[in-house]
Amino acid sequence: MSAYSSLAKWYDAFTGDVPYHALADYYEMLLRREGKDRMTLLDLGCGTGTLTLELAARGHELIGTDASPEMLAEAAAKARLGAYPVQPLFLAQGAAELDLYGTVEGAYCSLDAMNYLSPEEIPEALRRLHLFLEPGGIFAFDLHSPEHLRELDGQMFVDENDDALCLWRADFDGEENALVYGMDIFSRHGALWRREAEEHVEYAHAPSWLKGALEKAGFANVSVRQDGPQHEMGRLFFRAVNLPH
Repeated sequence: MSAYSSLAKWYDAFTGDVPYHALADYYEMLLRREGKDRMTLLDLGCGTGTLTLELAARGHELIGTDASPEMLAEAAAKARLGAYPVQPLFLAQGAAELDLYGTVEGAYCSLDAMNYLSPEEIPEALRRLHLFLEPGGIFAFDLHSPEHLRELDGQMFVDENDDALCLWRADFDGEENALVYGMDIFSRHGALWRREAEEHVEYAHAPSWLKGALEKAGFANVSVRQDGPQHEMGRLFFRAVNLPH
């Protein structure tokens, strides 16, 4: 079972409560650099590209990367329906495999995509990001706090609409220090329903450990904030400045 394969085509329908406009405002504030109203930005783990396209519509030049081809296909399809000052570029790359054609002026990773990276993957992802982000550029990201992930242990959730139902169960694995989501997706196909299954794993990264990993990879002035969208749901926001290569 792999994450974001079957779920990709239903992801947007099940995440209508995500405040993308507010997230775009907040990330613009975190990423702002003096004298730069419009920037080349990397959306690391862009998913179906909703936030990517929101920022592209505001005049920024966007590169979106994600490890899921299915999620990227949804993002590209949405992008073709809109008109943007610069059409976003989508690349099928995991964070630890990042390989851009040049540098970007800012980078962000939203909606707990950083939780999906294991402790073994994060150092390489940050090392590559340090290489492809301009000196002085900002890297900002959010993630679920370890306390929030542990609180979800044993809970069950249901998302549904007229054509699909998603049932997911959350179990915290103390040995892996991660929350494992077992997900069943039922989708309507004529008079029948099809069942598909996925497994998602979100790692509980301690803020102090992440701060150390950022500094070791070449970032400075690391700050942790709790004033962003959905902060009441245990979402933490990080901001770090990239040092010269």
